[in-house]
Amino acid sequence: MEEAQDLPEQPVKKAKMQESREQSLSHVSSTEVSDQKTESSNLGSNLPMSSETSTTNASPVSTSSTVVNISTSAVASISQEYPTYTILGQSQYQTCYPSSGFGVVPPADSNTESLALASTTYPEEKPNALVAARAVQRPSSDSSTSPLLPRATASKELDEQARKNIPGKNRGKRKADTSSSQDSELERVFLWDLDETIIIFHSLLTGSYAQKYGKDPTLVIGSGLSMEEMIFEVADTHLFFNDLEECDQVHIEDVASDDNGQDLSNYNFSTDGFSGSESNANHSSSVGVQGVDWMRKLAFRYRRVREIYNKYRTNVGGLLSPQKREALQRLRTDIEVLTDSWLETALKSLLLIQSRKNCENILITTTQLMPALAKVLLYGLGEVFPIENIYSATKIGKESCFERIVSRFGKKVTYVVIGDGRDEEVAAKQHNMPFWRITNHADLVSLHQALELDFL
Repeated sequence: MEEAQDLPEQPVKKAKMQESREQSLSHVSSTEVSDQKTESSNLGSNLPMSSETSTTNASPVSTSSTVVNISTSAVASISQEYPTYTILGQSQYQTCYPSSGFGVVPPADSNTESLALASTTYPEEKPNALVAARAVQRPSSDSSTSPLLPRATASKELDEQARKNIPGKNRGKRKADTSSSQDSELERVFLWDLDETIIIFHSLLTGSYAQKYGKDPTLVIGSGLSMEEMIFEVADTHLFFNDLEECDQVHIEDVASDDNGQDLSNYNFSTDGFSGSESNANHSSSVGVQGVDWMRKLAFRYRRVREIYNKYRTNVGGLLSPQKREALQRLRTDIEVLTDSWLETALKSLLLIQSRKNCENILITTTQLMPALAKVLLYGLGEVFPIENIYSATKIGKESCFERIVSRFGKKVTYVVIGDGRDEEVAAKQHNMPFWRITNHADLVSLHQALELDFL
């Protein structure tokens, strides 16, 4: 599949790079002296927001003076860090979509890129490796858990102060997506897809990656199958996937309200009589001792999964035997070679976002939650994604996941969606969020450049 925005293979000459950089910096300078600008102009030519009022009420992206004063040596250092790719990417931060639809406004120097987004073809939808045959039907836990404030006075100031002084909830009883005090300081939230965006996994299994990039299909498919086997081994052995496959949840805290806080130090999960196959019968009715008991055991498992993830998120080798640790290290190295350091390139952007105090990385994947957590751990992404920032869209779809996240962080935050598929692009459009498409290495490189230059 060819993308109109793909970069040429050969490097761009320094003269053209300098000219493009001067034009970009000139545009940034002009935006700073304008009286009023919409948010789309602050995002530069990379990811302009709609000229209409954004539903997220996002604040403009800061384009500080450091952007204007970037020297040619800084540009040269970027080129040295990525010698394989050019400095220009995403058609030099071309429009992802205008407010009217998916068609792209053509740039002045191109007549062909106007149909880039409208004519984009997407790879076959990434199927979930193990979709639950029967999903647990639970009321949505997206609603706020904050208690209603008594209106003892008509004063708006006192009422607002009372909201700020609401005490924190008990961890065991907290529902999903409750926001912490630091969330109010956030300015930007990046919503990441996992497969074929941060990591290469599905296309390894199908062989499409080998076909696209001219790799040995035997090696590519073999590496994919080996990683898949290890993912499900960790999910089954350490994350209760055998028990939780048919009662999968969107978020780790979705059943936290059913946890009574019992000490699990000596709890025997293998003999407590829990059966995930009984989820529908017991979950549909919360009345009766059996239903309450089953839900409590389910909550215990999710609490233990949280503990395991937090303990090994930066040291997945601690979950594995010495032989498995060595096998994982070899496998990750082999996959990085086969994929031309795809994960390493994506990590540059993830770590840069993580280093910002006012930004957050959120992961939304179509994989079920337990295999997704295992995948995150095995690919070494646990340090970047706290378990509270991982969502599974298997049951509700990405658009509903986006709604949950907006409910969690609020509409004053600016959201940027990064992915490779149609589903996340459509969901981003529905919520008026900028969308950065990842189709090849060059898209990852130019994403990192845009972040470094403070365009995102």
